[in-house]
Amino acid sequence: MENTLLLKAEVREQTGTKVAARLRKKGRIPAIIYGHKQEPAPISLDAHDFSQGLHHGHRLMNIDVNGKETAVIVKDLQYDYLGRDIIHVDMIRVDVTERIKISVPIELKGTAKGTHEGGIVEEHATCIDIECLVSSIPEVIIVNIKDVGVGDVLHASDITLPENTKLASPAETLLVTCHLKAAAVSEDDAVEEEETPGSPEVITEKKTDEAPE
Repeated sequence: MENTLLLKAEVREQTGTKVAARLRKKGRIPAIIYGHKQEPAPISLDAHDFSQGLHHGHRLMNIDVNGKETAVIVKDLQYDYLGRDIIHVDMIRVDVTERIKISVPIELKGTAKGTHEGGIVEEHATCIDIECLVSSIPEVIIVNIKDVGVGDVLHASDITLPENTKLASPAETLLVTCHLKAAAVSEDDAVEEEETPGSPEVITEKKTDEAPE
């Protein structure tokens, strides 16, 4: 099936932090498959093959466990504390004929006409939620911005979606704006800004390796 990646998996007979750490040292990623009113299935995947599949945009995967294939989509990824390596994967069983709601990245295409008017384009969202067939999950949603001028705004309801795809995000979700560049900062404001200590950076979206098994 198009856009479907076949991966061989091994059953995890034991779970726990230490077992997961040993698997990762062997080049494997602990994972779990759940959903469709079946018992959760702890497995492990080849780290290289899985990462390459994600890199090439595969969202729908067939997981081969002891010769039995299960169609899944990736629900959640956990990364190490550096945010670099995947350390755990959550997958959901799916039927390739069903429709699902899923978050898909958006990609801006074209040069906004507002940039020739002294404006700058600001992207307010990196993905949107859509409803589509499991077998037709797009890798990205293209957002054409060439007609966006200074003062224009693009909402989720303004973009063109692939055939047989429905918008699941709120229609008013802000995606793109184009506005004039900020005026130059005055000398007094600049001095005050330099003397005011910045707020500490807070990282909220990266998950650590404390929980996965």
